Amino acid sequence: MSPGGRFCEDVAESRMAFADSDVATSTGDVRTSPFRKAAPGLLGIPGMPSNHNVHDLLECPVCMNLMCPPIHQCPNGHTLCSSCKVRVHNCCPTCRNELGNIRCLALEKVAESLDLPCRYQIYGCQDIFPYYSKLKHEKICKYRPYNCPYAGADCSVTGDIQLLMMHLKNDHKVDMHDGCTFNHRYVKSNPQEVDNATWMLTIFNCFGRQFCLHFEAFHIGTAPVYMAFLRFMGDDDEAKQFTYSLEVSGSGRKLIWQGIPRSIRDSHRKVRDSQDGLIIPRNLALFFSGGNRQELKLKVAGRIWKEH
Repeated sequence: MSPGGRFCEDVAESRMAFADSDVATSTGDVRTSPFRKAAPGLLGIPGMPSNHNVHDLLECPVCMNLMCPPIHQCPNGHTLCSSCKVRVHNCCPTCRNELGNIRCLALEKVAESLDLPCRYQIYGCQDIFPYYSKLKHEKICKYRPYNCPYAGADCSVTGDIQLLMMHLKNDHKVDMHDGCTFNHRYVKSNPQEVDNATWMLTIFNCFGRQFCLHFEAFHIGTAPVYMAFLRFMGDDDEAKQFTYSLEVSGSGRKLIWQGIPRSIRDSHRKVRDSQDGLIIPRNLALFFSGGNRQELKLKVAGRIWKEH
């Protein structure tokens, strides 16, 4: 049989496998379902709740997310999303058969006909979208989880702000303080070891919101520097409601920075590499430290206020 003939046979099998599944219910059930539309011609099991059946059919068995076209299936009719097809190395996670390139066209048609809730509904988003609009929305949904702002390790934890606060306190042992003004001392016995990328993170509760104060050592080109900057635990539009200042002084010298905190939607590295903060060259930092310049002793004062 020609390759084209085989593809048609695969599609026919796909449609048959889908038609044999428990897809939907009576018309009345469809009207009350959160999935407001249903593909015509696929209703035929009176009394069964269509919303659960359609949701189950579109749920990828690997990542548990709703599948979007292209939707793949194995010769036995087991489906999964295109992202997971790569992750399982073209092997069906249900029956272990080779997946090949069979598309479940019938299920793709159903997916395209539905209005679906945002995947971040559990975090508070109550919006419902046509299928492809849903995918675009989820990339910018304000309820999507945040990445852990801890910079000292590659931490994969994500969640809402409350979960991340508990995670930072319990798992990363981050210091947390209340108040909108602060004074912190940073001491390092050997300031020449900038290559160690010394960093610190402190959380401040201020105006009922949380802010991350970062301090670290790194290089700009070949020049060793120290940098302090603030990130806001929330979205960028909220971060712009606040302003902060940082000041380092000592030995008759003073350096002041004022700016807007960056949202933790921007990674720690992105903010650092953009140099959006108080940058102190190492030689100047040693002047601030006083003494014999063999030990770093920096005192960083700061204030956070809300713009009206």
